[in-house]
Amino acid sequence: MKIAIASGKGGTGKTTIATNLAHTIAQMDKQVQYLDCDVEEPNGHIFLKPEIKETKTVTVDVPEVDLEKCIGCGKCGQLCQYSAIVHLKDNNVLTFEQLCHSCGGCLHVCPADAIKLKQLNIGEIELGKTGDIDFVHGKLRIGYVRTVSLIRQVKQHIAQDSLAIIDVPPGTSCPVVEAVKDVDFVLLVTEPTPFGLNDLKLAVGLVREMNLPFEVIINRHGIGDDQVEKYCKTENIKIALKFPDDRRVAESYSTGQMIVDVLPEYKKLFDDFAQKVL
Repeated sequence: MKIAIASGKGGTGKTTIATNLAHTIAQMDKQVQYLDCDVEEPNGHIFLKPEIKETKTVTVDVPEVDLEKCIGCGKCGQLCQYSAIVHLKDNNVLTFEQLCHSCGGCLHVCPADAIKLKQLNIGEIELGKTGDIDFVHGKLRIGYVRTVSLIRQVKQHIAQDSLAIIDVPPGTSCPVVEAVKDVDFVLLVTEPTPFGLNDLKLAVGLVREMNLPFEVIINRHGIGDDQVEKYCKTENIKIALKFPDDRRVAESYSTGQMIVDVLPEYKKLFDDFAQKVL
């Protein structure tokens, strides 16, 4: 089973929920994976502290043009919807590797066979163990934008015989779509503030468009107002968990500690929540 922990905005406590849930389920002698798909800034490792056992370089195919073979027909640039390859008037061809979506179309339309593929290093995937949790995360190279490609590679490490908890990037853009695609259930983490409500609505619209079953987690419950709860009631959305606003949680988080390990009363809360998830 694949469960995605997502949010319409950053800073709602998505990683806090995901890591503590994975840790709690592992203590129930269940096979569990934690996959950090927030590849632009993964931080689940700060709390789970895995022992990394393997590192894999991730590459994608991008076009390389042999200008001696190129006849200047411009068909490659006409095909590319992302302007990743552009034919210039002086019979030169420019390629923009960061814009390329690796479809390979330019190779197929080139009548002179002047285009070949080369591999572009976009980041790496690290695999390891933290207790009984199988840990996977991706790390995108600084300055690179091939987020979706790296997320796709991270998800290829999902084991079929375990519960996979996927820590999704914030927002509702293409990386989020790739991270939640084909999951069995989505937990949307929000906060009871106007900003939280606004971005929750966007996230709800996304998962509904993708026909994914979901419920909502309200983090820092007790601050702000009750508009999030009213919205969920109006939209017939189930609230799976209300996580209270507690300074001690922020203090443990800021030092990289697991909440369930340092605050016993929250262990009971996550035990009950994990049972509902299972």
